[in-house]
Amino acid sequence: MRARIEDDLLFLHQEDLPEYKKGGSVVRNSYFWALKSIAGKASRYGDWEYEQEVWFALARMLMSFTESGYLGYRETVLEFPTSQAEIPDVFRLVSTLE
Repeated sequence: MRARIEDDLLFLHQEDLPEYKKGGSVVRNSYFWALKSIAGKASRYGDWEYEQEVWFALARMLMSFTESGYLGYRETVLEFPTSQAEIPDVFRLVSTLE
């Protein structure tokens, strides 16, 4: 998922977020609700925002869903732009540079 950090907020690109689908995959729907539940702002048509206070929980959640093997790698790993000065330590295991 494309991600960026601005003013101590992590933003996940709206086009890369999982979709909730009634009658869809239980794992994918659980992933959607888990990500949404800790987001500071999760609008339907915008990027989702995460405050620093939840970054540790977010990283653990991403690692858990990555290790499950039910979702694709690009769905559970944060892709930071190469212009990002530095990836925070908390996200090192669950992120890469684009």
